[in-house]
Amino acid sequence: MKPTTRGTLAAAVTGVAAAVAAVGAAAVPAAAAGTVPVPVPLDGVEKSLNTEVPRLGMELPLLMPGAPDGPRYVEGRLLPDRALPQLPISGGLPGLGLRAPLPHVLGDDFDHVGVDAPAGDLRTLAPGLSVEAPLTAPDPKNFGLPGLQLPRAGVLAPVVQTVAGGDLGAGPGL
Repeated sequence: MKPTTRGTLAAAVTGVAAAVAAVGAAAVPAAAAGTVPVPVPLDGVEKSLNTEVPRLGMELPLLMPGAPDGPRYVEGRLLPDRALPQLPISGGLPGLGLRAPLPHVLGDDFDHVGVDAPAGDLRTLAPGLSVEAPLTAPDPKNFGLPGLQLPRAGVLAPVVQTVAGGDLGAGPGL
């Protein structure tokens, strides 16, 4: 087969797969807000081989940045607290749905296995920075001039919060 024929065939197969994926996307509902369903179309393989193949669908999260808390002004400090504020980002953990035939390994009543791991909410805070200058605030007892102090810097730790879950089952005709 010539390289141009192979390229044309690959482009045609890619186009058909994209069209099937677009049609199949309506069949897989998004479990969590802010996810994009990604079905894996295997119906053609099932019909051409005349055998049952696994059914697979995924959910990919969309990350949504939030509004950071602004700097907090503290009395007696020259620079505000949280000079570099933490940026909140919310999204989701990827989800997975899989149904596969099982060749009666566990007995006649267990001919399918299924895995459900729904997309879960994810909340994060990026690291931040809090800095204090080597000068104090103006001191009225020192004729309005600032005093000297040791400079300080602190890193605000990142935060990750989520609850992940899943379900594994085996049974007849899942």
